[in-house]
Amino acid sequence: MTTGSGGYDANATQGTLNAGAMAPFKRWCVLVFLCFGFAPQAQAQEFSLFGGGSRASDINTYTWAFNYQEGLGQNFAASFTWLNEGHIPDHHRDGQLVQFWARVPVGSPQFILQAGLGPYRYYDTTTAQQGGSYSDVHGWGIVYSVRASWYASSRWVTQLQLDRVHVQRGPDSTGIMLGVGYQLDAPDSPGPRSWAAGSSSKVTHNEVTLYAGKTIVNSTSSPDAFAGAIEYRRGLAQYLDWTVGYLHEGSSKTARRDGLTSQLWLTRAFIDDKITLGVGAGAYYAINENENSESPGPGAGKFSGLVTIAGSYRFGPHWDARLEWNRVVTRYDRDTDVILAGIGYRW
Repeated sequence: MTTGSGGYDANATQGTLNAGAMAPFKRWCVLVFLCFGFAPQAQAQEFSLFGGGSRASDINTYTWAFNYQEGLGQNFAASFTWLNEGHIPDHHRDGQLVQFWARVPVGSPQFILQAGLGPYRYYDTTTAQQGGSYSDVHGWGIVYSVRASWYASSRWVTQLQLDRVHVQRGPDSTGIMLGVGYQLDAPDSPGPRSWAAGSSSKVTHNEVTLYAGKTIVNSTSSPDAFAGAIEYRRGLAQYLDWTVGYLHEGSSKTARRDGLTSQLWLTRAFIDDKITLGVGAGAYYAINENENSESPGPGAGKFSGLVTIAGSYRFGPHWDARLEWNRVVTRYDRDTDVILAGIGYRW
């Protein structure tokens, strides 16, 4: 999500973005599904929120993250993170990363030291000059992390984490964050679980959800608009869902766009199946896509990538409330964040 000053330039630099840019995105999707979807015990068991400060190009800014972590035995773990690096000058960068961790208890099974690293798929809104045109640049990096965690007996986790972010294009950054986590699978004793608890049934069967929310264009001025969607969700396997839907991004000062979406999801239920968490990746086909200008015309692309993190609360046998954060990944400098809340009917 980006904020700043300036305007949209339909002729913004696109040399770094072309049809080949989708190939790394597809490889990232495969990596996430291999890490979290097809190992029978490899499911998120901790959910954490982090916030703190970061430094890049001799400038201090903020940083924050959502994190899912799973145990891969007593001394290893894996995680999926949505990281936001704040507002580096001329760079508003965030993205997703998968990390693998080594972890050891220090003096107590409740106090754990961890070291991790993994690939970082980032989205960077860059500007050639302050107040000038912008580009949505996509790239790959690597994140090195160390973390100290204290596991309370009540399933809450307090964490302190140091990150070093190294990217292909743009400044590297160093961030320190304080986090609060919750163990979604209760441990047998205070400390991290070695493996997540399994499930004998599908998380989802059938569900239809209606959404409303906001679209935010990833530009230097971040225009927004009303957004809406309808989505059908079907459980394919124990932890694997599929969705198909229609997304309306509204009409901002920059563009109007709506179309069909389809995603595969890794999803899991916790706390007596009342809470579900999931991450989805797929495609978005724009049926209507136009620039808002004095001479509006068709946009520059039809297919885009779509990456989503989502959660739901099941408040009845057939009803739930859902919250989604969608990132539309384009090849023509029109990435958006679409944040939606909705009510679903399950059967």
